[in-house]
Amino acid sequence: MTSVMESVTDKAHGTIQRITSASSSVEQHETLLSQRMQGSLDQAPESAGVVTGTSEYANGYHFPPKYPMKEQIQMGIVAFWNFYNTGFGFFFTIYALLVSGWGFMLLLLLVGAAPEMCWVNGKYDCDNIDSPRRIWIEIDSQVLTALFSATGFGLAPWRIRDLYLLLRYRINKDQKALRRLAGVHRAWLRLEGSDALPPTLGPKNIEETTVPYEESSVPYPLETISDPPPTGVRAPPSELWKMDFMAWFNIWYIVFQGFLSGFMWALSRYNRPPWTTGLFFALTFLTSSAAGIMEAKQIFNVRAIEGVQLSKADIQRLARDKELGIPHYNNYGDKDPVEEERKKAQKAQKKNRFSRRSEKTVSSSIV
Repeated sequence: MTSVMESVTDKAHGTIQRITSASSSVEQHETLLSQRMQGSLDQAPESAGVVTGTSEYANGYHFPPKYPMKEQIQMGIVAFWNFYNTGFGFFFTIYALLVSGWGFMLLLLLVGAAPEMCWVNGKYDCDNIDSPRRIWIEIDSQVLTALFSATGFGLAPWRIRDLYLLLRYRINKDQKALRRLAGVHRAWLRLEGSDALPPTLGPKNIEETTVPYEESSVPYPLETISDPPPTGVRAPPSELWKMDFMAWFNIWYIVFQGFLSGFMWALSRYNRPPWTTGLFFALTFLTSSAAGIMEAKQIFNVRAIEGVQLSKADIQRLARDKELGIPHYNNYGDKDPVEEERKKAQKAQKKNRFSRRSEKTVSSSIV
């Protein structure tokens, strides 16, 4: 009888130990998960009302999850194919291929990747103006000038319109001109007071709404107002100097493209100054790239606050991962805010070290 009781007691103790170990492992998993979530929540800016951790917005919105690289490539191919099958997509693809192909060929010629093209009348001279290398450099330059002129001069009316509206506001304080500009750049340009508008206000209901709002805080025409933010949080007003930056750099791009085209088409390769081609190619590239980068950055910043529309695949992935207990950071790009802050701190440290070194160099040179 005693042996039976001892065996039962041993089994009970074993069961209790297994239950205790299982519960402890669950508690450890929950502790790690809560620490990860808490570390993300600590980075959330309370004043802006933007959630950058794993918590939810007031309306339940969640940013799209980050997919594995293989799935990203597959989704990118499908998205490109759908874009390619449109009229604009087909034109843009052909245009991009032409620019990439001719530009890469010009780069190879400039770095001397084809030495056999340097022979002229039995002599090896890469700088001879009649060498096949110099002839093909001229052909490449002419083709690229024509391609860049197609977009530079083709988009000139819209870019001049932007500068005209901006100058009307800057010089005459024409608020309606600024509102028109906000309607044109509705993807990122936010007017003063627009962050106080109701989050449900959009192009479809703004003309019928009974909610009072400041006229200067919405674009003109009214239907060009931005779509209701999926997060329920509107981005703060944009800094207008960024609109100045974009408008003026786009205009300078047109001016530099005009100079480039004039030198390329009015002069031949025999009487054209060699420095003109390289200079104006560089200036057109820098001005157009700077304006494009500025606009892309502003669009990204607005989407990081206002959110983006979720696809069916996003909704299904979020629901599946929620059931599996896989957390996602509720921010644009599904990035770990703690890791992002660490990277920013490292960049700041490197910048400070560089500035200190430059100061030491200047001080030593003065001494």
